[in-house]
Amino acid sequence: MPYLLIRLKCEDYAKWKPVFDGHSDVRKASGSKGGHLFRNADDFNEVVVLLEWDNLDNARKFTQSDNLRKTMERSGVSDKPDIYFLDEVERPSV
Repeated sequence: MPYLLIRLKCEDYAKWKPVFDGHSDVRKASGSKGGHLFRNADDFNEVVVLLEWDNLDNARKFTQSDNLRKTMERSGVSDKPDIYFLDEVERPSV
């Protein structure tokens, strides 16, 4: 299964999170299957999003969309996000 990992910094997590949540229908329509949201334990405004995707082509299209760019601007993303496209190799038992 392919994954999309995004690391970003936002100006204010409390402002960013509702915009992220409100964008869920767009993610789903673009091929997202859901995922995980993490915050840096030492900097709550640094966020890592790990999303499972239906295929890598759709994940790439999503990250290149004007809609995502505008949503990030509106939510207060304050740096250029790091974006990684990942293929799961295995799930180790421990």
